[in-house]
Amino acid sequence: MLFHSFHTQSERREFGGSDFLEFAFCKLSKGTPMKDIVSNDAVASLRWSNSSLYLCGDDWNEFCNAYGEIITNGTYGNLKKGYLDWCGINYFSTEQMMLIMKQLPLQKPKDYQLLLNWLEQGTQYNGFYVLGV
Repeated sequence: MLFHSFHTQSERREFGGSDFLEFAFCKLSKGTPMKDIVSNDAVASLRWSNSSLYLCGDDWNEFCNAYGEIITNGTYGNLKKGYLDWCGINYFSTEQMMLIMKQLPLQKPKDYQLLLNWLEQGTQYNGFYVLGV
């Protein structure tokens, strides 16, 4: 399984510590300036949330092969865009999230239903982050 969720932080630590990409919802208000959305301060309170979805570092290559063309062009902390940064902030707007949600059932990459279900839970938020280690 590529994606994991945990009910407690001790459950996450027992599974594998901190070698995860973390998928977290952006709970900032729509209209927040992009430089604030991708700031370290904005994501600091999101880290290791029980509502996040996690991808184990051991599964990075498999994830990239399956999702690399679907989950791409996120905004980095330096406001540039590109492929997922394993070590940084990757922000995807609500519009990008909706496009990803449309692509997942069409392309059906491994474990896409888990990611799709998680994204559907976050449609009221201002997009989502993929946070590197």
